[in-house]
Amino acid sequence: MRFVKVIFLIQQQRHREIYTIMKGNTIFILFCSLFVVSFLEDTGAAQAGTNYGVYIVYMGAAASTNGSLRDDHAQLMSSVLRRKENTLVHTYRHGFSGFAARISEEEARSIAQKPGVVSVFPDTQVELHTTRSWDFLKYQTSVKIDSKPNTGNESSSSVGSDTILGILDTGIWPESDSFNDKDMGPIPSRWKGTCVKADDFNSSNCNRKLIGARSYGDSVATAPAKLHTPRDTVGHGTHVASTAAGSTVASASYYGLAHGTAKGGSPSSRIAIYKVCASSGCRGSAILAAFDDAIADGVDVLSLSLGAPSYLRIDLKSDPIAIGAFHAVDHGIIVVCSAGNDGPDSESVVNIAPWILTVAASTIDRDFQSNVVLGGNKVIKGEGINFSPLKQSPEYPLIYAKYAKKSGANEAEARNCNPDSMDKNLIKGKIVVCNNVGDEDYSAREKISEVKGLGGIGIVLIDDQSSRVASTYGSFPATLIKSYDSAVVLSYINSSSNPVATILPTVAVTEYKPAPAIAYFSARGPSYDTMNILKAWPLALHNDVIYYFEQPITSYQTNMIVLQPDIAAPGVDILAAWIANDASQTPEGKEPPLYNVISGTSMACPHVSGVAATVKSQNPTWSPSGIKSAIMTTATQTNNMKAPITTDSGSIATPYDYGAGEVTTSGPLQPGLVYETSTTDYLNYLCYLGLDIDGIKAIAKTIPNDFACPKDSNSDYVSNINYPSIAISKFNGTASKNISRTVTNVGGDGKTVYAVSVDAPSGIVVKVIPDQLTFTKNNEKLSYQVIFSSSTATLLKEDVFGSITWTNGKFKVRSPFVVSSKSGDDDEYVL
Repeated sequence: MRFVKVIFLIQQQRHREIYTIMKGNTIFILFCSLFVVSFLEDTGAAQAGTNYGVYIVYMGAAASTNGSLRDDHAQLMSSVLRRKENTLVHTYRHGFSGFAARISEEEARSIAQKPGVVSVFPDTQVELHTTRSWDFLKYQTSVKIDSKPNTGNESSSSVGSDTILGILDTGIWPESDSFNDKDMGPIPSRWKGTCVKADDFNSSNCNRKLIGARSYGDSVATAPAKLHTPRDTVGHGTHVASTAAGSTVASASYYGLAHGTAKGGSPSSRIAIYKVCASSGCRGSAILAAFDDAIADGVDVLSLSLGAPSYLRIDLKSDPIAIGAFHAVDHGIIVVCSAGNDGPDSESVVNIAPWILTVAASTIDRDFQSNVVLGGNKVIKGEGINFSPLKQSPEYPLIYAKYAKKSGANEAEARNCNPDSMDKNLIKGKIVVCNNVGDEDYSAREKISEVKGLGGIGIVLIDDQSSRVASTYGSFPATLIKSYDSAVVLSYINSSSNPVATILPTVAVTEYKPAPAIAYFSARGPSYDTMNILKAWPLALHNDVIYYFEQPITSYQTNMIVLQPDIAAPGVDILAAWIANDASQTPEGKEPPLYNVISGTSMACPHVSGVAATVKSQNPTWSPSGIKSAIMTTATQTNNMKAPITTDSGSIATPYDYGAGEVTTSGPLQPGLVYETSTTDYLNYLCYLGLDIDGIKAIAKTIPNDFACPKDSNSDYVSNINYPSIAISKFNGTASKNISRTVTNVGGDGKTVYAVSVDAPSGIVVKVIPDQLTFTKNNEKLSYQVIFSSSTATLLKEDVFGSITWTNGKFKVRSPFVVSSKSGDDDEYVL
């Protein structure tokens, strides 16, 4: 736990490489543990000590749906514009009110006090979180489902073609076959979006599949022209879009690997791209502008594979993703976000607002193996993607890096293949074995570069954590092995006078078991949110420090709000479309790839977005929370060995790892019952976070006439929001906890009876009242109570998990729960 005093000091965590994209000689880490919220001198975000920076002025709900400005919005923006030309960066008027502008710190403080202003905060930067996966998911479904429910005589593809999936990312490569519009009908008449023109993009790049493309550039006046085009120059957005809703493309592969048919989760859905990111990250002001436009354009689903670092606990009123998502959901749009790549640390999950569907990453049943063959033809399993030119027979000299230690160098550094630690004469012409276990100083890429630069012909990295995530190494023979296999390799080196080996080119192994497993990098729960933090807000950044200009609070506490992440989906070694001019991904003598294999929760998120779009197409009247419930309550918790899903380390996974479980593709189409989270539920959540009724009225579009914040807005109120999972904190073993839930019958059977079963952990008594729900018609709502008590009257030593499942013989509706004795007092930040 970190402690901060008066100012929040931003600390660098160790560099954790998830996946990389090579650009010339530069390696871009698209999501690591380094905080890039500022880039202050390069991007011109607000700084202390300078006259002007970019601030976001958030003013809550919009005046109407026609884009007209509220009077206070118009007046405030007019007063700002009169002071300086080119001040305005973005205006928000469709889904919510506000603007982003270049103003001084003093002006920001002054504006924050104006009537109608909810918050003012710097234009910070968040990060990108980075095909067989769909076939694998299809066979993971545990319930038999009608193939075409609720479609009548109309095919599912034609119904799905009216669903519009919006993606906030790095743009798109429109020429990819994954975005062809073959056999698609006319664009839905309700679509109000556009395809913007740029030097390398025009309206002809859009079609009946890609129906919209917008770009938001950067809040910096000197931003390069490539930021002002929807065209993707990174690859991330193209990959995400094709995973979510790409058209069916036969014979797709990464240079022959993972060969097969590529398709998105909802191949008949339309795609709308909102380019808010560059390789360096994504501006909050652009994210809000994209949300605002997407609401007006008419999208049905929004997918965001991006978020803040886990160790920055952003206040809700200054979180652009939470703010934008709140208003999108309020307009009937389901918002799906990646959970982040800061795992396996606990409490690392981001995008935790309860109106967001938050996605963790898992493996699929495909493994990219590049094996090592030792002298005597002993084969050691390796992981990685390379196109090794070495011979199949083990005839190349093999050396352990510590034996190539440079004179005067540290042995530990040499063993790790750190720069300037090895003797070139001892490395040249050899395959080098390097330790990469527990080394936080240099990445695998840097070690490969060092060995290659010294004349090495291949590298074997010992790495337990990354061994199930295949990085791409081009033509250079590189592979990862586990520690227990390294003992065999090192024993062979030490016992042989002339050790030799070879590294085989990668092969794709399918039906790999066990799968899925939760990826090591996938962010973990529990999700904690803050209470009583809205007395102060950040108004400036300088030298990696956030300054608070209001009276600082003395302390704030954290409490478990909801059980997150919500769901897991494939996010490891995912094949999808790529930009066609990326020579950095090209092995020697090859053309740039049209499809690429990368990993991250960025890749997991669009899998769930695609499922959400399919559910929306089959059930167009369902609310965002109903769709979210359908996805969560039909998830699976077993792998392809019919055993419990594990983490990549082999331990049994818990809801802190995967939420409700692994998403299925057909189960959410017919969930039987759904939990619909009401406006009042979300308003109670805002009360719990510390907003008063005036602040809530400014944010929410509609509020029940009799609504008021509870006098004692504690965590019990939040546990009672009608969420598909249950989280109980401050469970002291003496007092019971009473939780209520309401379900809606959407099974289509009219009269039906559901009976409950409970899987309770040792020491916890869980009673459900009533234990049967008798529905008399479709869409009927019934409520039940869950009473949690202790059988031992002692404090829990650790968080415990269980589930409540309702079934009528046809459908199973499962809700996971967690019970924790922890309270905010156990996790306190001192300001």
